[in-house]
Amino acid sequence: MSETQTVSFEPKNEVQDQTQIQNFDPASFPLKTLLGIKAGMTQIYSESGVAIPVSVIAAGSSMITRIKTPSKDGYSGVQLGVGECKEKNLTKSYLGQFKKNSLVALRWLKEFKVNENELEKFKMGQKVPVEIFSAGDYVDISGISKGKGFAGAMKRHNFHGLPASHGASDKERSRGSSGGGSGQPQRVFKGTKMAGRMGCDWVTTQKIEVVKADKENQLLLVKGSVPGPIGNFVVVKQTSKNLKHKRALVVSAKGAKKAAPKKAAPKASAKG
Repeated sequence: MSETQTVSFEPKNEVQDQTQIQNFDPASFPLKTLLGIKAGMTQIYSESGVAIPVSVIAAGSSMITRIKTPSKDGYSGVQLGVGECKEKNLTKSYLGQFKKNSLVALRWLKEFKVNENELEKFKMGQKVPVEIFSAGDYVDISGISKGKGFAGAMKRHNFHGLPASHGASDKERSRGSSGGGSGQPQRVFKGTKMAGRMGCDWVTTQKIEVVKADKENQLLLVKGSVPGPIGNFVVVKQTSKNLKHKRALVVSAKGAKKAAPKKAAPKASAKG
């Protein structure tokens, strides 16, 4: 390939990224979604000195890698990417997409549908900072759960097991019979809960509270469980649950004040 046909690979510099973050308006960003990497757990202290256990999500490298329009792709959508990787670990189709837009090669990609009228607010190569979420927001976090290997019916499906009396010492953790009953075909139905591979599934934990959004380190601290092991790719988006009843601690004014003790009425003295 000649020099005129080669595609230049020049990732954006840090100065441009910093100016984008400074001029970024979280209220005007239409997509309340981030891609991040589970970094582990820690604890922070509130103003009153209470220790709060939190899960840490590194979401500073979430970048817009592709914008799909109805005229070209048939629908409107935005593709986000996270996790830098080597070029040799990507296929030529994905690597050509990054080089065409002068972007860094990313490992994980996820696409989300957006409104057609809001496509103008997205820019190619724009990093989505954690400022789109703030303390007190509730999010849904999705990811691949930890793999548990081959597991029995009690561990995999939360069965209670068989009675431990009358000499059933070797059947306590058995799942029971699997054949058809009276009037049913004598075969095992598809989807019957049995022992098998457990974990490595795409799961979602809903309505997790955001404790803090660290703008300097681009970290998101949430109070709740995050699917998968450390280093796992996760999707953080605005919760779809009802926020009418939040789990915030509310102290009523009546309960904070102690009732003043009532004075005993003076007894009338009996006159003889």
